[in-house]
Amino acid sequence: MELPSWARVGDKRRAHIARVTALLDGWSEALHLTDAERQLWHDAGRWHDALRDAPLDELRLAVPDRSLPDSVLHGPAAARRLAEEGEAREEVLEAIRWHTLGNPEWGRAGRALFMADYLEPGRPFAQADRAFLASHVPMDFDGVFRQVVRTRIEWTLREGKTIFPETAALWNRVR
Repeated sequence: MELPSWARVGDKRRAHIARVTALLDGWSEALHLTDAERQLWHDAGRWHDALRDAPLDELRLAVPDRSLPDSVLHGPAAARRLAEEGEAREEVLEAIRWHTLGNPEWGRAGRALFMADYLEPGRPFAQADRAFLASHVPMDFDGVFRQVVRTRIEWTLREGKTIFPETAALWNRVR
C-alpha cells in the first residue's frame, strides 16, 4: 500500500488501510463506477488514516479547531496536507476530512469510506454482522449506510461519548 512520504502509520494501521481500500475497490467494481470514481474511492481509502499515528501536537498545529477531539484530528489534518500538495478533488478531501464524524453533505465516496472504515474485516467486534453488511453494500448502498450510521451512533451513546453536530446532521439526513 503506497502512502504519502509524510504518512505516520504503523504496521497495524497500514493493514487497516489496506483492508478499507480493498473493500472500497471491491464495491466500486461491483457498482460499475467509472474509472475516475473508482480512483477517487481508492485514494480516499488509501489516504484516510495517513496521519492516524501522528503525534498530537503535530495534528493540533494542522487543525486549530479546538472543538474537535484528539481522536478525529487525523482526518482533517490529512485532508489539509493533501490539499497543500495539490489534491483538488473536493470529494476525496471531504471524505477524508469527515470520515470519523460523518458529513451530511457527502457524495457516495464519503459515505463509502465511512462504511468501509467501520465494516473492514480486521475489526474484532460483531464480525458476522459487519461482514453481512459489507456484502450487501453493492445491492443496498443507502440502506447499509443508514444502518452503519445508526450502529455507530448507538455505540457512541452506549459509551457516553459526545454526538457531534455533523454526526447528528448526518443521521437526520439519512433516517
